[in-house]
Amino acid sequence: HNIEHHRSHIASSFFASRFEKSAVLSIDGFGDFTSTMSAIGNGNKFEVLDEVNYPHSLGVFYTTVTQFLGFPNYGDEYKVMGLAPYGEAKYLKELEQILEMTDDGFFKLNKTYFKHFKKGVAMDWEGGSPTIEPLFTDEWCKLLGKYRVKGDKLEQWHIDLATSVQKFTEKVIFHMLNHLHKKTGAENICITGGVAHNSVAIGKILENTSFKNIYIPSAGHDGGTCVGSALYLHNQILGKERLPEITTAYFGRKSNQDEITAVLERAEVRYTVYSDEELFEKVSNKLVEGGIIGWFQGRTEFGPRALGHRSIIVDPRKSDAKDLLNDKIKRRESFRPFAPSILKEAVEDYFVQSDNVPFMEKVFNIKEEKHKEIPAVTHVDGTGRLQSVDKNISPRYHKLISKFAEKSGVPILLNTSFNENEPIVNKPEEALDCFLRTKIDMLVMENVIVER
Repeated sequence: HNIEHHRSHIASSFFASRFEKSAVLSIDGFGDFTSTMSAIGNGNKFEVLDEVNYPHSLGVFYTTVTQFLGFPNYGDEYKVMGLAPYGEAKYLKELEQILEMTDDGFFKLNKTYFKHFKKGVAMDWEGGSPTIEPLFTDEWCKLLGKYRVKGDKLEQWHIDLATSVQKFTEKVIFHMLNHLHKKTGAENICITGGVAHNSVAIGKILENTSFKNIYIPSAGHDGGTCVGSALYLHNQILGKERLPEITTAYFGRKSNQDEITAVLERAEVRYTVYSDEELFEKVSNKLVEGGIIGWFQGRTEFGPRALGHRSIIVDPRKSDAKDLLNDKIKRRESFRPFAPSILKEAVEDYFVQSDNVPFMEKVFNIKEEKHKEIPAVTHVDGTGRLQSVDKNISPRYHKLISKFAEKSGVPILLNTSFNENEPIVNKPEEALDCFLRTKIDMLVMENVIVER
């Protein structure tokens, strides 16, 4: 079977959700010459309603601004999202000339400002990372100014443009969703595609549309189309009953203790094996003391987020934690936020919105009185891209946060991906390599601990 790109995306979201009936919206750069597709799902089938075809694309629009701001690598859009809270939305009128929202509930790009209308999109590799050739034209630069070269200083107007594109993209998403709600009358919405990883926009949907419930898959990006294709075949083609809701992202590789200790012995690294009780006590003490922990447990996460199985974790009360992580390990832009993993049962104590966020897929406002308590995970605008940790889905991570909460009074850990400018570690040897070449204080792999 040949399953079209956005139909795979839609299946990965709707058929994985708990909803018997739902509107669905898939938004990305493009795939199979389509950039956006809406549908209505009912039971084990969905019906496509509308689509936006190449070269018009909200994902390409955001990518083009990302390139213009000096972030040329494929997937750099999250940097613009992290930069946006530092500025003011001063360029909305200019962006309205570049992308027009249409009366049919969608949008169109002004071809004057984009090269891909004539040249297509070319990809290349630069320093081991994929890049896309510049998509903006000379007319774009006449409208917005000179493009920033990677590594050049970020001026305030660059930051204001980042703010503007984020706000404008949110406006376009809400425009499409409100139109889709009017068309379907559905209470539920499933969103997928690469743009579904714009967690700032996703966190605002229920406040800015008439939908009541939302589902985002852990891998809304193109990697999730493998699951979507399988679910499309199972439900849409074969007509079989829906499978249970996918509530976990832990589908990857798992390493047992024998494999872990063998890796450490080959590398001649000293280690200690602990019981569960000893391990949680020791690791939580290290966190309270200000230590940086490499936490390697269970199956690898499926999707772009580290969700407490391949994570670097730190005490969120430390005001200097962000600088320490950037200096010792991550070596990334200082404006990018770090995420809070919070016990599911404590979300409403710390966040203005109270919802289950299992895949770190939404950004919520942190209650103002909590900002000083957890400065390391409070972004400049008072928000946090949270992961709500369920003891039934991630029992060991939940236990660690609970143990930390007993000692600190805070049911939250700073959580960032276990890597240093590379893919997230998957195997024990990769975790060990990252530990040895960075300044992580303690490596915890299952019940095995390695210390400096």
